[in-house]
Amino acid sequence: MSTSDAERQQDRMAPRRMHVHRWGAGPPVVLVHGAILGGREAWRAQRPLTERWTLLAPDRPGHGQSPPARQDFETESVLVAEQLLDQPVHLVGMSYGAIISMYAAALRPEHVRSLTVVEPPCSGVARGVAEVDAYGVAVREVLEATDTDPIESLRRFFAVAGVWIDVTDPPPPVLLDGMRQLAGARPPDEAEPPLDRLRATGLRTLVVSGGHLPANEIICDVIARETAGERAVCPGAGHLVPDTGEPFNRLLEQHFLAG
Repeated sequence: MSTSDAERQQDRMAPRRMHVHRWGAGPPVVLVHGAILGGREAWRAQRPLTERWTLLAPDRPGHGQSPPARQDFETESVLVAEQLLDQPVHLVGMSYGAIISMYAAALRPEHVRSLTVVEPPCSGVARGVAEVDAYGVAVREVLEATDTDPIESLRRFFAVAGVWIDVTDPPPPVLLDGMRQLAGARPPDEAEPPLDRLRATGLRTLVVSGGHLPANEIICDVIARETAGERAVCPGAGHLVPDTGEPFNRLLEQHFLAG
C-alpha cells in the first residue's frame, strides 16, 4: 500500500466524534487546541471566562479522551463543524487548531458569531517570504522525523514553535503522548485556508500572535489582511498565547462583544 493510500485509509477510519469538555454558563465558546496538549490542559488559563461564558473544549483526535487518528486539519475541520457548530458560537483556535478552525468556520459560517485564530502555522499563506518558508520547512521536518527519540523531537518542536518550556528528562507523560501523536501529522504548510470565503461571509475575525517569532507575525498579518480581520499581539508567553491568561482573555471578550 502506498503512503497516500495508507493516509486515505487512516482518514476513513478517523473518529466521527470527539470528547468535549464543558465548563461554565452563558453563550457558548468553542476552543480548539493545537498540538501536544488536549482540550482540558490547553485552555486552563481561560477558566475565569466560565463566569460569563460556556466553554466547549474538544479533545482533538489522539488527545485526551478522544480516540486516535492521524492529525489532519481538513478531516478535523469537518468534525468540529459537524459536532460543535450546530448552534451559534464564538470559535477560537490555537496553532494547528487555528487552521482547523478557519476551515470549520468556512463550512458553517452561519453558526460562527466570531472567529479568533492564534498563531496558525500555515506558512503557505505567505509562501516565498524567506523567514516563513524556513519556518514551514522546520515544522515539517519535526513532524516527519517519526524515527527520532520522542524526547528529542519534543525539544526540537518546542524550539521551532517558540514554546518557552524546559523539557525535563523524562518529560511528563502528557507531553510525550502528545508528541507521539503529532509525529506523522499532515504538515501545516500544506494548508490553504479559505481566507477569501471567510472574508466574503463577513465573519468577524481576530488574528492574534505572541510577538516572538517573525514568521508567525507575517503569517498573522496576511490572514488578517485577507480576511479583513482585526489584528492583535499578546506577548509574554511565546507561542502559548492563551497562557498569558487575563490579557488574552480580555482580547477574547472584547472581540466576542464587539458584534
